[in-house]
Amino acid sequence: MKKIEEMSFEEALKELENTVKKIDQGAESLESSIEAFERGTKLKFHCENKLKEAKLKIEKIIKKADGGVSTEEVSF
Repeated sequence: MKKIEEMSFEEALKELENTVKKIDQGAESLESSIEAFERGTKLKFHCENKLKEAKLKIEKIIKKADGGVSTEEVSF
């Protein structure tokens, strides 16, 4: 199993979706469900952090009156 901190956003989200499905189906033992829930919590936190990082990188391109361009952070 890949370490969470090495996962891309897409990998972590896919695993989180699969984990939720497994828990919802109730096919796992209680111990397995608890372990899956704990990993799922870490995956959720990882995904949230990746989204925050991406948000900080987004910039808005602004055209100046003199025809030049500049960038500024986008606020959501």
